[in-house]
Amino acid sequence: MTTESRIALVTGANKGIGREIVRQLAGLGMTALLAARDKGRRERAADELRAEGLRTVYPIALDVTDPDSVTSAADEIDGRFGRLDVLVNNAGITGAGRAAPGDAARSQLPGTADPAIVRAVFDTNVFGVLTVTNAMLPLLLRSPAPRIVNMSSSVGSVARNSDPHGPYANLPASAAYVPSKTALHSLTVQYAKEFRGTQVLVNAACPGYVATDLNNHTGFRTVEQGAAIAVRLATLGPDGPSGGFFDDDGPVPW
Repeated sequence: MTTESRIALVTGANKGIGREIVRQLAGLGMTALLAARDKGRRERAADELRAEGLRTVYPIALDVTDPDSVTSAADEIDGRFGRLDVLVNNAGITGAGRAAPGDAARSQLPGTADPAIVRAVFDTNVFGVLTVTNAMLPLLLRSPAPRIVNMSSSVGSVARNSDPHGPYANLPASAAYVPSKTALHSLTVQYAKEFRGTQVLVNAACPGYVATDLNNHTGFRTVEQGAAIAVRLATLGPDGPSGGFFDDDGPVPW
């Protein structure tokens, strides 16, 4: 199957890394479905990308925390395209809202964390991925080369967090965002295990510290740089890896 004939769905794609993943996939000739829950934002984002000449970008309504919305999106994709070749689970939240970075970090310390915030983060970052992936699996299994990419973060690495001399030794403890990404890593491995020996390849991607709304634009990488690893994993050949966690430099320790 050529890149130009493939159908890709990207969640949380009205801005930031998700929007850029859509842009890059459409630039390869794929039909790129820009999924987001806010109608105005997804329509505007799709219009802007089409204005750049990317005519194969289409907006689609999808709220990863709403099973009915996810089912409707799957039905729409089925009716319009009959299959799905690429799923990029990009939608994610930190649970910090609009709090300043210091306040946000303190709000997620395990000893004082609000369980409601933790649940909300897991609802999007973990259960949202499960809900969307399972709804899209029947469509993905109609593809000769299905690819699933879960957008994660190296802050979810247990190996790096547990090393007192490692790069995250001074990262504030977190009961919400960080554990949600650790859980996402495990879920990624379990999907890969379920589909071992098939053409379904499932991997997690770390975009690096990208300047987005998620971190109040404090990141030092561009969205173009952050999207590159997702696009690479979305376009893996038949001999590509599955059940791995990768950034631009290769495998990231679990």
